[in-house]
Amino acid sequence: MLSFKYRIYPTKKQVLRLNHQMQISKNLYNALFEKAKEHYQQTGKTFSQFDMNKHITELKKENPEFKELHSQVAQNVSKRLGDSYKAFFRRVREKKNGKHVKVGFPRFKKYVSSLTYTQSGFKFNSERRLYLSGIGNIPIVLHRVPRGKIKTCVIKVYDSGKWFVGFANELPETEFKSNGKEPVGIDVGLTSFATLSDGRKIKPPKFLRNSEDRLKLLHRRVSRKKKGSRNRRKAIITLARGEEKVANQRLDFLHKLSKQLVMSHSVIGLEKLTIQNMTKNHCLAKSINDASWGMFRQMPHYKAWSAGCEVVDVDPRGTTTECSECGSNQDMPLSERTYKCHSCGHTEDRDVNSAKVIKKRALLLLAESTVGLTGSHACGEATPTCLAKDKQVVSLKQELHGVRT
Repeated sequence: MLSFKYRIYPTKKQVLRLNHQMQISKNLYNALFEKAKEHYQQTGKTFSQFDMNKHITELKKENPEFKELHSQVAQNVSKRLGDSYKAFFRRVREKKNGKHVKVGFPRFKKYVSSLTYTQSGFKFNSERRLYLSGIGNIPIVLHRVPRGKIKTCVIKVYDSGKWFVGFANELPETEFKSNGKEPVGIDVGLTSFATLSDGRKIKPPKFLRNSEDRLKLLHRRVSRKKKGSRNRRKAIITLARGEEKVANQRLDFLHKLSKQLVMSHSVIGLEKLTIQNMTKNHCLAKSINDASWGMFRQMPHYKAWSAGCEVVDVDPRGTTTECSECGSNQDMPLSERTYKCHSCGHTEDRDVNSAKVIKKRALLLLAESTVGLTGSHACGEATPTCLAKDKQVVSLKQELHGVRT
């Protein structure tokens, strides 16, 4: 599966219809959520997604407004609620097992910003027009031709007022063929965004840091406007566009860098970092989020297959303290930027040494998975994702939010 995202330009009437459909979706979600709570209180059992779809038919008889919603969109509303319940019960199990997570019971929705057509209700009338059931022909900019068979269509509006459509397309399976280029290990950081095992260093772009003064000004303008006024709504849209520009700059940088890496190397070793725990350090949280390590780690995973590259996630423990030459370990405070091995005397830049250790671990994992050895997950390492074609899936929802997996 691969996701394609396009800009659409609905007319004023079509915007009103889309917003009305989203309002109905919100009301349907809240009605199903209320019924699910009552069902659990009365029977002690979960209100399944199948039961929700049956209940939608009853709701349509009670409230004719729900009939305006396309059947596929209505069923996707029940799926969203069902997924939120599954995630809730998963977090409950994790908490019982001793994991520190917030359980977070599902809540009523205040608004809905997207509509999902899973099987029908949409079609292309031409290269410039997308037809949506109940909405009409919407102008679309097809800057690239979608490949494969379209399975899902998602309409989304952002806070900046821009409308987009995303398609999840099913592609035929292809045989993996390595590009035969040099492998590489990558160590991410804040001083250098990424350090490669061949010695190259990529400077951090710091898009958020560079735009902070402008964003602070826009925030002040919003806070000074009267709540509920038209000028406040305009200021909020301007602020959203400023934040969207930073996100687009970051995405553009990460996409270009990840494509360059997968085209230039046959194997890429990456650290499997727990970024959520690292951002608990309030001195570094903003810089880590601005660097977007998680997004950078995700992009090569789905780009690698078509480029003839394999991405391997390795255990990050000890990568900065291990010598890339002899494999011995020694303590290394963060203030020391040059690695000096006490065993073999190897001296090298700290980040380059770490990148070489990551490369060595990635190649070792790749060799073990190739010969079919078991037990290589003992320390939490993951096998190369490119060895399993079904793992190379781009989430449509995350694609519309600017994140790909």
